[in-house]
Order: sequence, then C-alpha cells, then structure tokens
Amino acid sequence: MGNSSRKGGGDDEEKEEGKDGEEAEISEKKKEAEQEVEEELPLGVEELLESGDPVLDLSYRKFKRLPSRVYELMHLEKLYVCGNSLRTLPDSISQLQGLRILALDFNKMEDVPVAICELTNLTRLYLGSNRLMSFPPELSNLQNLRCLWMESNYFQRFPRVLYDLPHLKSLQMGDNRLKTLPPDLWRMKALRGLWLYGNHFDTFPKVLLRMESLEILDLDRNKISEFPRLKRLRALHLFSYDHNPVKEPPIVGEDVILVGEGAAEFMEVREARKERWRKAAEKEAEELALAGEEPVIHGILKNSSSKQATNEAVVTIEDTDVKEEECLVTEEEGEEEEEGGYVELPVTDCGTAELEYDEEGLEYETEELICEGEGFEFEGEELEYERAEMDYEYEDVEELDDMGGQDEGA
Repeated sequence: MGNSSRKGGGDDEEKEEGKDGEEAEISEKKKEAEQEVEEELPLGVEELLESGDPVLDLSYRKFKRLPSRVYELMHLEKLYVCGNSLRTLPDSISQLQGLRILALDFNKMEDVPVAICELTNLTRLYLGSNRLMSFPPELSNLQNLRCLWMESNYFQRFPRVLYDLPHLKSLQMGDNRLKTLPPDLWRMKALRGLWLYGNHFDTFPKVLLRMESLEILDLDRNKISEFPRLKRLRALHLFSYDHNPVKEPPIVGEDVILVGEGAAEFMEVREARKERWRKAAEKEAEELALAGEEPVIHGILKNSSSKQATNEAVVTIEDTDVKEEECLVTEEEGEEEEEGGYVELPVTDCGTAELEYDEEGLEYETEELICEGEGFEFEGEELEYERAEMDYEYEDVEELDDMGGQDEGA
C-alpha cells in the first residue's frame, strides 16, 4: 500500500509539474504574441520612431497600448498620443524625463497614471475627453506645469491638488460636472485663463471676484441668471457668458471684450460713445491750437483707439510675469469710477495660459469640439473667439520659459 501511495504521489507531482510547464509555455506564447503585435506597427510609425525627432505624433493610430520602443526615446520633448484607445500608460514612461508636452486627449483613461507625475519637466498636459473623476496626490510633483486641459471628463469637485502647482496659468475645465468652486480658489494667483463652460453652475462663483489676475474667463453654457459687477477684475480682457439665462450683459471695464447675449449691441454702443469722445477731444485740441494754448489730454481719451464691435474678438496675452495687486477693489470704488467718468484701466501685459499646444510641422484636428455650442478657435499666441462652431487644432507656437528667456521654438 505504501508503494502504491508513493506512486500516486509521484503521479500528482508529475501532473503538477506538467501543469506549471503548460502555464509557462502559454505565458511565453502570450509574450511572443505581444511582441509580434508590436512589430506590426501602422504604416509610417517605424520611421517616426527612428527619426530622432524630439516631437513624436502617434495620434489616431488605434493603439490600445503604445509600442514599448516609445519609452526608450530619451530625446523626446513632445509626445502626442491623442485619439487612441489607451486606458493607462506603463511605469516606463517615467524614463522620458525630457518631455515638456504630453497630449493624451480622446482616450479611455479612468485614472491618471502615477508615472506621469514623475515627468517633472512637463509644462503642458492635455487630458481632455477621457473618463477622469479625480487626480492622484502625486500630481503636485509637476511643479513646472503651466497649462492643464482636463475638459470633457467627469469631475464633480474642483481638484484641490491643483493648488500645489505654483506656475499653472491656463486651466481648461469645460464640460465637466462642477456646481461650485472652493472659497479659497483665489490662492491660485498665477492663473490667467480659466474655462468653466458647460458645467452646472446656477450662480456666479463669488470667489472669482477675488481672482484679480484673470485675463480670460469663460462661463458659457451654465445656468447663471445674474452676474455681479466685474469691474474689480482689472486684468480681465475677455469674458464669455453665452447661453446663460441672463437678461443683459454684465457690467465690466471699458476694455473688456464680451461674448454672449446682447454683448454685440452693448459693445457697439460703447464704441460709439468712445468715438464721440475722441472726436470731441480732437475738436477741442484744434481749437486750443488755434488759440495758441497747449491741448489738454483727458483721461478718457488715452488709448481710445476704436475696436471693431462685433462678436469677433482677439486677445493677445504674452507669457511674462505680472506683479499681483494686493488690494481688492470694493463696490464703492467701482461706483466712484462711474461717477467721475471713465478712467482708462491700465492694460496689464500678463503671462497667460498656454492656450493650446502646437508643434513644428505638426497639425492635426480632433473630431470633437473643445468648446461646444457656439464655439471658439484657439490659434497660436492669440486667442480668437468666433461665433461659429469649429474644431480645435494644434499648431506651432513658441514656448517661453518662466524666467523671461526665450526657449527653443516649438
């Protein structure tokens, strides 16, 4: 009996070993199959991987995972993998320490891979049109990040980890599910452009009145029925409020471009008024010149060149640093300005949001809109707001470093 027991035990061991061997063989075959899949690269990708170009565009190639060779390209500075079927990225992406721009728009990512947060030289990160609901705490490692686009995701709360990004200037949060903003959002003092269109705001977030460095504020397609006076936002260049249930345009500074219901008529009246002031000043100057007296330059006439009052608006914002104003303008001060007549607001040449990402010899369009509804087009270092629907495309722009020096052309 003992012998037969030993024999049975030996058979079991042999079966176990055979099973392990089969599993190992299956695993090896899977690896070989994966390698074969990677070898069968789409047409033209092989040449891109071998080009040595610091810009690599693998967008719309139907990748479920990127070729492993991508993570060996230590020279890469800009990587575009938009419009694939990526759910995550491997840890090996953290090897690409030279990356400054990473575009992951229009994929199927439910979480931001922590390995991305190790790319500490990133200045622009594009995560739009994925399935994100939150960010990992490690995102705070991206201390050089200046532009973050996270539109068309599922954020219900403002991610407070963004407070830890001291140089973030452009924050694109359109088409999410935000209802409120945190009361200490004003801590993001570097922020210049904020896109909140297509969310669930039913009242104007009061904390925005404390963000005096904002140059661009977009609240299109919310449910806001009333806006406060926005004159205290002295750096504001453009305010868009289209498709909100408001009865009249908000009160803004004389040089602010408005986009929304009734904005065109409002701006036409404002430009006509400024033109009357200009002609009156010219006539007064002529009369004084004939009388031999020195002409008086009135405050209302400084920089009073007429702008075309249409729904088309162009704002140019340069990437330079701006000294933050310390005092909050009160409602009473705003009323005193009105009583004393128009006083020209100083135009602040501010560093702004990197409004889009564009590469040399690289141009591609997405099939979805970044700004839905009556959309906008973002091009180059200028931001054009047009009243026609269109895709957004990425074209070549010049990257400036935060120290004021000119970086290498993108």
